[in-house]
Amino acid sequence: MKFPFLAQRLFNTPLAITPGKAEVIMAALAERMGIAQMQRSVSMMDDDDYDYTGPGDNPRTGYDVVAGTAIVPVAGTLVQKLGTLRPYSGMTGYDGIRQNFLTALADPKVKAIVLDVDSPGGEVAGCFDLVDTIYKARGTKPVRAILNEAAYSAAYAIASAADSIYVPRTGGTGSIGVIWMHMDWSKALDAAGFKVTFVTYGDSKADGHPEIELSPEAYARFKAQIDSMGELFVETVARNRDIPASQVRATQAATYMGAAGVSQGLADGVMAPDAAFRALLADIN
Repeated sequence: MKFPFLAQRLFNTPLAITPGKAEVIMAALAERMGIAQMQRSVSMMDDDDYDYTGPGDNPRTGYDVVAGTAIVPVAGTLVQKLGTLRPYSGMTGYDGIRQNFLTALADPKVKAIVLDVDSPGGEVAGCFDLVDTIYKARGTKPVRAILNEAAYSAAYAIASAADSIYVPRTGGTGSIGVIWMHMDWSKALDAAGFKVTFVTYGDSKADGHPEIELSPEAYARFKAQIDSMGELFVETVARNRDIPASQVRATQAATYMGAAGVSQGLADGVMAPDAAFRALLADIN
């Protein structure tokens, strides 16, 4: 089932996603699932019936080739492993993006690669390894990120690894930050007449579980981890975009529309997606 999968992906895990998108997902879960259902979801997370397979006419090709250019989709919520080469059910997997990128890189028919990006971001897990893979391939073939319309958070990290980034007038860049949400069900469980007792080995073993309140000590430890991930994000973007880390850090995870992102050094130009694609074709032909 889809909701346990979403709950597992959303709560108690570091995310590089815009807060607004996270709130939308949380609202959808809250509306459709009561506390009892949430409890059931937790017990099913390792044995749900979510369809991971997804559609695909050619299982070996997750991108289209137009005039010698591979168009690699980076769309919807980004997750570490989806098991498909193309976006599916509103998500794209880092596993699919990596496979598509490396296949296009080795494909003799492909002269250039476009990262076709429209995403609010997603999971931290797996994101920066993918970013490094794209960054290290610079110089092999032209790689251009064309936003259609936005690249926020984890999606921006991926876009920043390209040789250049083009954003439309109403598109967006930024949200260079990390968020972690702790869902506290303890009061709802009390109201429902349930009491959960954890028997653990290790004082911190149960930290972060939604059935108990988050202690100050646990919060401090998780905050330190989030700060470390945030600094990795800042340093990665600074390297990719060749701008000072202090300049990236000063954005404080803000988002920028169109030309405002260019002025921050987060994009190279304002251009509609079709115009950006034609410009790339002119460059390689």
